[in-house]
Amino acid sequence: MQRSLSLNLVFILTASLLLSACSRQGIYETAIGLERSSAGLEADTVMVDDLEIAYLRNHQAVDGDTIVMIHGFGANKDNWTRLAGHLTDDFNVYAIDLPGHGESSKPLDIGYRLEDQAGYVARIMETLSVGNAHIMGNSMGGAITALYAASYPERVKSAVLFDPAGILEYESELVDLVMDGDNPLIPKQPGDFERLMDFALEKKPFVPWPIMGVMEERAIANRDVNEVIFAAIRDAGFESGFRNAITRIQAPVLIIWGKEDRVINYKNGEVFAAAIPDARLELMEGIGHAPMVEAPEESAELFRAFLDQRVR
Repeated sequence: MQRSLSLNLVFILTASLLLSACSRQGIYETAIGLERSSAGLEADTVMVDDLEIAYLRNHQAVDGDTIVMIHGFGANKDNWTRLAGHLTDDFNVYAIDLPGHGESSKPLDIGYRLEDQAGYVARIMETLSVGNAHIMGNSMGGAITALYAASYPERVKSAVLFDPAGILEYESELVDLVMDGDNPLIPKQPGDFERLMDFALEKKPFVPWPIMGVMEERAIANRDVNEVIFAAIRDAGFESGFRNAITRIQAPVLIIWGKEDRVINYKNGEVFAAAIPDARLELMEGIGHAPMVEAPEESAELFRAFLDQRVR
């Protein structure tokens, strides 16, 4: 049963709160909380070493497999809420805020290479007592998911990579912009977050303006840590080692890529599929860099079909 929040409900909620003179922050917290609840999720935190890690989990556990969801660069656990709403009836979902992101700790002096972050995921899952699970990741989170699957094969039932980073054999619009000193993934001033949304998403979900405003404020506030993370990944020179690592993945892998992706060229999906021993590539027409946000129902259907044919 789908439990996603309807646009009408968001509109009514926003209008009601505006009329009652609630703050933009209050509107944001209420709307996000309602969307999580509608997806069958609730928020929690856990201490992992010296880091506080925020995450979403099923409001009520079910008798099913576990799915761990890992967001991309500059994103957070709520990027998965729309997809989770199609899965929490049958799966126990954990959507994690990686260190440096969302509501988790944001130290500037820890490692943020992809390998470092795969290690953090391993520690988080150990602390949460999550064993064998399906792992999903988007963009940077897709690369982390692939490295995790290669490093901890006994813990991974399947992996789903949504427009993953890690291989740039085919360049994209983002590469050209970054080379020119203009990174649209790191908002620095008002207007930049809307530009980011326009750049990353081909099929944007409706977001009421008060909520968009709070999202922009938070993104700008995270500029320093985002620049540290981006530089750590960029300067690692990971591609050769990354390609070698993913050849060790033993679990079945589903690669889902939006053909309108301006962040990472969808043609890199063919390179991923050729490198990973048991991988399937699905391309989505009219979708950008985040299929789980832009087309959550179709993404869930692809995942379920993949499990039925390749895993179960």
